[in-house]
Amino acid sequence: MSFVQILAATPWLAYTAAAVLGLVVGSFLNVVIARLPQMMQRAWQEQCAELHGQAQSEPARFDLAYPASHCPACRRPISWRHNIPVLGWLVLRGRCAHCAAPISWQYPLVELAAAALFAACVAVFGVTWSSLAAMAFCAVCLALAVIDHQTSLLPDDLTLPLLWAGLFVNLWGAFAFLPDAVIGAMAGYGVLWSVYWLFRLLTGKEGMGYGDFKLLAAIGAWLGWQSLPLVMVVASLAGVAVAGGLMIAGRVQRGQPLPFGPYLAAAGVAALFAGDAWIKLLAW
Repeated sequence: MSFVQILAATPWLAYTAAAVLGLVVGSFLNVVIARLPQMMQRAWQEQCAELHGQAQSEPARFDLAYPASHCPACRRPISWRHNIPVLGWLVLRGRCAHCAAPISWQYPLVELAAAALFAACVAVFGVTWSSLAAMAFCAVCLALAVIDHQTSLLPDDLTLPLLWAGLFVNLWGAFAFLPDAVIGAMAGYGVLWSVYWLFRLLTGKEGMGYGDFKLLAAIGAWLGWQSLPLVMVVASLAGVAVAGGLMIAGRVQRGQPLPFGPYLAAAGVAALFAGDAWIKLLAW
C-alpha cells in the first residue's frame, strides 16, 4: 500500500499530515509577507534612481532566501530550533532570544491559519491532486490578505501567478470548466475595473487599486465566473462591516482608504470550500 493510499484510508493521519505541511508553508509565508513588500520597494527605488541618472552601488542581496532569518531589532540570526513553526514562538514566549524584542503574533497566527486551511482542503477534497491545488490557492490568498492589510499592496508576483495557475488547473476541470474559468478571469478583472473608473468619474478619487482587479480575476480563474457575484457580495459586506466597526471604535476616519484585498481573499477561500453549495445559494 502506497503512502497516498494510507493517507486516504486513515483520515486523521491525512489531516495531521496536511496540518503539518500547512505549518511549514505558513512559516515560509511569513517570510514572503515580511520581505516581498521590501523587495518591491527596493526595486522601485532602483528604477527611480536609474530614471534620474543617479549612480548606484551594487545593492546588497535581499530576497526570500537571503539573508537568513534574523531578528529585525538586533539583527542576530534565529537558530533552527527557534524557527520551528508555532513551537519556536511559544518557547521564546514571543520575544527574541538575544535582545528580548517582541515577536509579532502574526507569525504563529499565519502558521496556524495555513495549517487549518490545509486540513480543511483535505476534508473537502480528500487526498487528491485537487486538494494540493486548493492548498496552493489558500496559501497565496493568505499571504495576499496579510500583505494588503499591512501595506495596501497586492504584489503582481503573487496575483498574476495565481491567475495563470487557476487557468492551468482548470485545464482538467479541477474546480471549474475551462471556459467558465476563462470568463471568470475576464469578468473578475473587468467588473472591478469598471467600478474603479465609474467611481473615479463620479468622485474624482481612486476607490481601489489595480491589484484588486487582478486578485478577483485570479479567483474567477480558479472558481469560474459563477462564483464571482457572491464573492463580491460577501467581500463587500465584510469590508463595510469591518470599516464600520473601526469607525465606531475611532480606529479610522470617514473617507480613509482601507484595503479590500483581505476581504476578496477570504471570500475566495470561502467560495472554494463551499463549492456547488455556493452556486446553489446564488441560484436560490
